[in-house]
Amino acid sequence: MRVFLTGATGFIGRAVLSELLKAGHQVIGLTRSAEGAHSLAAAGAEAHHGTLEDLASIRSGAEGADAVIHAAFDHDFSRFAENCEKDRRVIGALGEVLKDSGRPLLITSGIGMGGAGDGQPAREDVFNDAHPNPRIASERAGNDLLDAGVNLAVMRLPQVHDTRKQGLITPLIAIFREKGVASYIGEGRNRWSAGHLNDVARLYRLAIEAAEPGARYHAVGEEGVEIREIVEALARGLGISAVSIPLDKAAEHFGWMAMFAGADMAASSVLTQARLGWRPEGPGLIADLDAMRHA
Repeated sequence: MRVFLTGATGFIGRAVLSELLKAGHQVIGLTRSAEGAHSLAAAGAEAHHGTLEDLASIRSGAEGADAVIHAAFDHDFSRFAENCEKDRRVIGALGEVLKDSGRPLLITSGIGMGGAGDGQPAREDVFNDAHPNPRIASERAGNDLLDAGVNLAVMRLPQVHDTRKQGLITPLIAIFREKGVASYIGEGRNRWSAGHLNDVARLYRLAIEAAEPGARYHAVGEEGVEIREIVEALARGLGISAVSIPLDKAAEHFGWMAMFAGADMAASSVLTQARLGWRPEGPGLIADLDAMRHA
């Protein structure tokens, strides 16, 4: 297939690109820069110049493709709600091109959208339309496209990691460096699900090849790692102390990260594994954190 891939030069997108190329697919990668175009060409992909803000460039990239993977997202979390709305517009633009064509579109969301609010891990067969996370905009846009006849599926991500980056943990490290202490809220028993980068990239490929309308997948290798264990691993690596802070100090201490720092983000991938025969193989989150070089 000729696959149009947004986010092709990003942390996850690069791994997805490699996975697609190894499987024999052609890739058209979205890039905003000459440097990105060079990187894509060196990898064996075709560069398509455009940005998430330029919806015409998004549409034209999708027009010549057999399938589309939308893996790009603006990770400026200080403007998180605004960026989620931007993602909604991009998904809508892709849908305009793919409507009634049968060509598959795989969009990206977060595992929280599968949380039923009962303290259990999020599941693929749950869509919590009342979830307060602004990322709900992506799946709402996806649902609208399904109703309009687009062959759309959703990839929900946990904390995607290797020894270089780890989702929300990467900005958490910056906060700990600034504060000089590694912190969790209360007892630190809330959990974050995780998936190794290589496993996640493989799942993107399997999902776009399956082209199953309405499917939701969880790229989860570990259902839930307690935040205290994560923070203690970071403290070891950074050579600082791990301490608890009270809930009423969280906003002051963590800033924008406070909305995530105390959240329980456990998630199951049982249905995903059964549906696609996907089995996580990569190192676990704590192993990758312990293998990091913080210098």
